[in-house]
This record gives sequence, C-alpha cells and structure tokens, in this order.
Amino acid sequence: MKLNSKVKTAVITGANSGIGLEAAKILAGKGIHIIMAVRNEFKGAAARKEILALHPDASIEIRLLDVADLASVRSFANGILRDYDALDLLINNAGVMMPPYSKTKDGFEMQFGSNHLGHFALTALLFPLLNHTPDSRIVTTGSLAHNRGAIDFDNLDGSKGYKAKKFYNQSKLANMLFALELDRLLKKNGSGTISVICHPGVSATNIFKIGKRDAPLFLRNLANKYYLQPPELGALATVHAATDPSLTGGEYIGPDGPGRRKGYPALETPHPSALDEEAAKRLWQVSEELTGVKFDFEE
Repeated sequence: MKLNSKVKTAVITGANSGIGLEAAKILAGKGIHIIMAVRNEFKGAAARKEILALHPDASIEIRLLDVADLASVRSFANGILRDYDALDLLINNAGVMMPPYSKTKDGFEMQFGSNHLGHFALTALLFPLLNHTPDSRIVTTGSLAHNRGAIDFDNLDGSKGYKAKKFYNQSKLANMLFALELDRLLKKNGSGTISVICHPGVSATNIFKIGKRDAPLFLRNLANKYYLQPPELGALATVHAATDPSLTGGEYIGPDGPGRRKGYPALETPHPSALDEEAAKRLWQVSEELTGVKFDFEE
C-alpha cells in the first residue's frame, strides 16, 4: 500500500551529518516528512535521534543509499516509487571531497561518480514521482569550488592523471551544469517541477580535516572566525532553495557575506562556466551513457 498523506515528503541524501543533517532538522521542524538517505544505518539512527530531541513529533525514516553505487541508487529509488505516491522535495546533498584517487562500485572516479553521476541517476529514477507531485522541487548542493572547475571529458575517470582538488572542482561544476540544464528541460517540457541549486559558503562541517584528523583547534578557531560558518547557518541556503515560494527554478542560492563564504541566503550569479549550455548538453549525454539512466519527460 502506497503512503498517501497531505504531509509533504522530502528525500535528503547524506542527511546524517553536516549540511544535510542541519537541513533535515529545520525541514522536520516545519512538519515535512523526512526520508534520510544514508550510507550507514547506525549513523542515520543517531542523526534521527538528534532530530527527534529537537522535534519530538517529527516524522522521519531512514533508508540506505550509497550514491557511489548505482545498484544502491536503483534499489533506493525503486523503494520510494513502490511506497510513495508523491514526492515534494529531493535534496541532492551527499558528497565526497578530495579523497585519494579511488573509484566507485561502477568504476567511476569517486568524486565525479558520487557527487554528480549518482545524483543524476537518482534524480532521473525519482523523476516520474516528482513530475506527478504538484509544485515539487529538486535542490542540488553545489559549491564555490565550481568557479575553478572545468569538465575534462577526455579524463573523467582520472586514468590520465588525478589531482584531488581539480576533480572536486570538476564534480561541483558538474552539479551546477546538471541543475541548470535540468531546469531548462523541465520548463521546455512543461513540467511543474523546478530545479534550484545552492551552496553553503564555507561551512565548518566534518570535511574540515587534515587527513583523517581534525585540524588543530587554533586553526579551526581562526577559520571559524574569519572564513567559516557553522553548519546550521550553511544549511540555510539549502532550506531557502527548498522552500522559498518566490523561486521559479534555475536560481542559485548562497550566503550574502564577503566572498559568499558566510551569511544568510541570497540570490547569486553562477560562474560563466556553469552557464555553458553546450557543455551542459554534452555532460547530460555522457551522464546518460555512463549511468544507463535517462529522464522520461514524456510522462
């Protein structure tokens, strides 16, 4: 039996920590049913407990999803399509940042595969449900790093050389190109779903480490004072992108402070590289080929 409720439903990938967890807290407090899509069930359960401590009446469930494994993406999407007759919000938030060279279960470079391809496939697979839900919304978490990114179509797997930061920048530019091209296609095909992109500025999440260890306290304090903002503020751009009724699709939301590193949500202008429609079309085609998943705009 499919779940049918007037309560809005949101899928948040990577909802057990950082920006995803903070966004889940806020949205759960607004009465939205949260599906926490997480890789680790125990961490998901701890995060759920944390949310319920703030909002005892919150509606939250945990489902396993590894965006670095297309079989997991398909299994998760099939479960949502089986169990729900509406999906109001998909927040593509999970990601990895500058790991040593490694590959996903399907042989993709880890950052491009996790940050972009996994979410491309997930969005496409859930699109029939989103498309049939009035005023539904897809939010993709980007990064200021897209400003320095370029898509190297001849070396997407890193086999011709790999630099962690360069490939992270590439993956976040891919997020931007995807989200903006998606909104163009949604509008072109008359869909009521919109696509919005956001970035958290530079937030003090668990990615602020040196190797596997936290950076020294003095360095974290210095960074927090001048450059970083806490995750609960970084998540405000995500929540704004997910809920602001004035957005019509294609917007880019980020902090309003100096360098767009800190502050409260505001409209921002993507780097010109993110507005390259030819690159976006090529990336879309390559993403379909690599994942074997296509969007069905005809339904």
